[in-house]
Formats: sequence, C-alpha cells, structure tokens
Amino acid sequence: MTSPFTSDIVDRSGRVRAVCLDVDDTLVDYLRTARTALAALIGRDDAWPIWERANAEHFARLLTGQVDYETMRRDRARTFYADLGELLDESEIAEREARRRAAMERSWRLYPDTLPCLEWLRSAGVRVAAITNASGAHQRAKLSMLGIAEFFDEVVIAGELGAAKPDPAIFRAAALALGVPVAATVHVGDRLDLDAVGACDAGMRGVWLDRGAEPVAVPPGVSVITSLDQLPGLLALELAPPLSMAAPAAAAVA
Repeated sequence: MTSPFTSDIVDRSGRVRAVCLDVDDTLVDYLRTARTALAALIGRDDAWPIWERANAEHFARLLTGQVDYETMRRDRARTFYADLGELLDESEIAEREARRRAAMERSWRLYPDTLPCLEWLRSAGVRVAAITNASGAHQRAKLSMLGIAEFFDEVVIAGELGAAKPDPAIFRAAALALGVPVAATVHVGDRLDLDAVGACDAGMRGVWLDRGAEPVAVPPGVSVITSLDQLPGLLALELAPPLSMAAPAAAAVA
C-alpha cells in the first residue's frame, strides 16, 4: 500500500496523534487458525459453536479476575470436552491443550493488509498501540513471532490492567501510555461493540473493521472500513482538514 501522506500532514491536523489496534481478527487471522487447529485435534469440523460457548463462559471469568489465564484454559477445555461427552483427567486436558495451541501457533498468519498498514502508520509518525483482551504473554509472543512487535509503542493487556474492552478504562489507559489525549486517538478493531463503540464511549474515534460480518446498524460517530488498506484514506480525509492530495477511498461514516 502506498500513500502520499507523511507525518507532517497528520501532525498538522492536530486531531490524529495516535492509533490503537485490536490484534485478533484485526491484524491476525485468528478465527481461521483457531478453527483449523481445533478441527485437526478432534477430527471433526462441526464443534466450533460448542467451543465458542465454552470460551464465552470461561473467558468472562478471566476478564473479571476470577481465574488466571492457565486456569481458564484448563476449565474451558474441560467444559468443551464434557459437552462432547468426554470426561478427561487433568493430564489429558493439558496434553490436548498443548497440541491445540502448538497447531495454532504454527498456523498464525497476518492478514495481507496488516503489514502495509503498520508500515504506513510508522511512516506517518503517529504513536501506535495494541489493545487486547487476550493473555499478555500469549499476545506478546504472537506479535513477536509474526514480526510486528516493533511497530507498537505500547501493548495494553486487559488482564494486566484489570479492565477489558469495552470498558472505557482500557482505552484511556492506552492513550495515557502513549502520551496522547484520548480525543486525538483512533481505535480500530473487528468488533463493533467491543472495539468501535467501546472506543467512542471512552472519547476516542471508533473505527469498525468489518471483515464480512453480518449486516448491523452502526451507531452514529463510528466509521466503517472493510480493509486496513482504507485506514490511511480515512485518517487523511475524515480526521484531518481537507487536503488537495488524493487518498484511498474510505467507507462512509454511519
């Protein structure tokens, strides 16, 4: 992705000084790898809804501080296999989780639009943070393995902060860590509720990266893009004063 926009244009606007990004299913094709790893482990591809149900139950306990990450993973796996009719002991749960996670890590891939977007943000001179509800060690390892850790000035982790998206506290903490006013910060993510609306509620500009979700009503103030390729155009055309230069087209603000 090429763009004529440089740091002086973004800085001159006085409006966009930092960009925050979700990780999974925004930068990393997490859903595909997770489903593929689970199917390979259990030898069937129809159990993803069962996994999602177990994940929702136990991840909520992690975010509220009731359990740590490793306990959540064991409890989630226990519930999942029990729902499939298997009652497993602790050693078998640990062994299967290790195999599932190893298969996921081998399959992690960036979306094709991720690296060009990160390179543009760096060339534009804005501060960049990752904001994630996933485990800190897990996400930092993922960013490092995929070769993009260097693009982030800060990585803000829900479990380490004690607040998770869409809580305004996590967005405000990211802006504080970046040294940028909340109002001068944009957050981009694949979840309309957790990312875009949550950011707006915190005083940021929320951008929903719609990678093919079911059509939904988008609240006023939320911008919509369908690819990270559109983010430079959105920042230049919608969040800065009118410029004479052309920019990639961005989806309309709802």
